Formats: sequence, C-alpha cells, structure tokens
Amino acid sequence: MRTGVPLRKDFDGAQLRGLAHQSRDGAQNRRLLALAVIYDGHRRSDAARFAGVGLQIVRDWVLRFNAAGPEGLKDRKASGPPRKLSEEQRAALAAMVESGPDPAIHGVVRWRRCDLATWLKERFGVSLAETTVGRELRRMGYAKLSARPRHYAQDEAALAAFKKKFPERLREIRATLGDGVEVEVWWQDEARVGQKNKITRRWAKRGTRPAAPKDQRTTSASIFGAICPNKAKAAALVMPHANTNALNAH
Repeated sequence: MRTGVPLRKDFDGAQLRGLAHQSRDGAQNRRLLALAVIYDGHRRSDAARFAGVGLQIVRDWVLRFNAAGPEGLKDRKASGPPRKLSEEQRAALAAMVESGPDPAIHGVVRWRRCDLATWLKERFGVSLAETTVGRELRRMGYAKLSARPRHYAQDEAALAAFKKKFPERLREIRATLGDGVEVEVWWQDEARVGQKNKITRRWAKRGTRPAAPKDQRTTSASIFGAICPNKAKAAALVMPHANTNALNAH
C-alpha cells in the first residue's frame, strides 16, 4: 500500500474551513473541507467518504493543493479545440470583410458566410462550415449590421472638404455683416416618402455603420425640413421631386 502524500505545513484545518466559508466555488469548497478532515488528523478514507469520492481523487486534490494552494483546487477551464484559422488567415479574412466583395469578380454585392467559406477554401485550402465562419467573425468583433444608404456617385472627399470649411465660411459671412445683425444657423435635410429598396445586412465591426450602394430609382414624394436649434424654429415643405427647384423653394 502506498504512503499518503503529506500535506503542506503552511495551512491547517481551521484555515481551510475559513477559506471554504468564503469561497463561492462549490467544487473548491468541497475539496477544501475534505482536506480539512485530513489536517484534523483523520484518515484519508474518511476524507474520501466525506467528499463522496475515491482515495485516488483525494490524492489528486492533495497534489494540486501542495502545488498551488487553495487556487489549485478550482476547476481548470478547458482549452477547447484548436482554432481552425491561423492568425495570418484571420487577418486576411478581416481584410476581405473590410474591403467588401467586387461584384465583377465575386458575383455578389455583400459577403455571406458561404461566400467567405468558399474564399477561404480557394485561398488557403481550409474547409469551414458556415457556422464556423460566423463564429470566427464574431470572435474578431464583427456582426451583421444594417448598412447606411449611399448614392453610387457620392464624393466622400467633397463632403469632407465642405465640413472642414464650414466654420471658416461662417466667419467670412459674419465679417460682411454689421454690428447687431443676428446670424442663424440652420440644419437642413430631405427625406423621401414611398416604397424603397432594402439594403441587406452585412458583416462589419461592431460599433460601425457600413455603407453600401443602393438603387435610388423610386417613385415617391420628398419632404424638405430644416431646424434652427438656437431659435427652436423649424420649417418643412413636401415636394414631388428632390431637385434644385424644390430645394430653392424650401
């Protein structure tokens, strides 16, 4: 018969019972109390009977306790199966999601999980199920989000330049006015009322708002509206078309 492995000397039964009282881990609590029975001078079979386990399991608890103390009696989290994609492959997948598909090359206007699975197979020779592709995307912080409508001919550089010059333009207008002339700043926008095409959800980083081209050819009415927050005033006009004449009328 093998000799029992001695417990470490820097603890005693009272200390282990105190730690068990403070612990919120049920498994660790039971193991601490079982080892406290041994510290109190009882046999290891008594500790095994107290915990409802075999002597070999009690011996394993003793070894874990001697090596790491009370923390060693907590259940270790399973590492799980290895990742299907390497870091390089994950980075390439993220780059493909960010750049979006080319309809002329990929034949789609938005990425689906099956499209990305096909691309991974062709590029890296890795076969993944659609659910696995979705799981990898979520691990990288992506989710299926609603895209913001964007006109196909929209000039992002022109929009950025206009925004940057607005404060300067406002100062120029103020300089041309006399003292006591009040300047009101209004924010204006248009909204179309009628049947619209939908933009399907697509994979993108959480917290972002992806953009996608949208067919704007619909029959509808347009509502022009503007507000002046400083004066708490608003003005609106419903027009059959959204064009220069309608905007001038507004």
